[in-house]
Amino acid sequence: SAMFDTDKGAGVDRSRIENATRQWLEDVVIGLNLCPFARKELVNNRVRFMVSSADSEDGLIEALQVELRFLDQHTETETTLLIHPGVLAGFEDYNEFLAAADGLLEMLGLDGVYQIASFHPDYCFADTRPEDAENYTNRSPFPMLHLLREASVERAVKNHPDPDAIPGRNIALMDRLGADEMRQRLSRVYSPKA
Repeated sequence: SAMFDTDKGAGVDRSRIENATRQWLEDVVIGLNLCPFARKELVNNRVRFMVSSADSEDGLIEALQVELRFLDQHTETETTLLIHPGVLAGFEDYNEFLAAADGLLEMLGLDGVYQIASFHPDYCFADTRPEDAENYTNRSPFPMLHLLREASVERAVKNHPDPDAIPGRNIALMDRLGADEMRQRLSRVYSPKA
């Protein structure tokens, strides 16, 4: 985990990574209303930010298992962002890993209880080019696995007037803002607001 071995110590790095992720959630995901359900959970302090020091896929699977257990035991926590800057920096590797993550859910009998949403700095949807603006709906400051409670997702979708319109609206918004603007928004979360 070379990433954390800085002079300032691992704690500082972790808090910097957590702060950047929290800021991205506030400024990009909530600020642009990419996910209409996120604000309430963040405001109510029900989002867990977990920065993992995993530096291998096996380590990340272990961390994922720990977080699933945590959610099982802490119903007051709605969702976990498992942030893993030390592993799966390449999007292709990350994308392949998602199958293993889903496999873990099935193995633990948690398929249908939790679902895993994916965010990565180089996120690229199938049939898009890396430079396409729409990829920014799933681009985050660091690679992460977003653990969601299936029942909460179903409830949120049921209570939303038009959930099917959300992805299309987000893509249109990304296209309107453009890749350069989104790249700037993402880079701003690294440096504290002046």
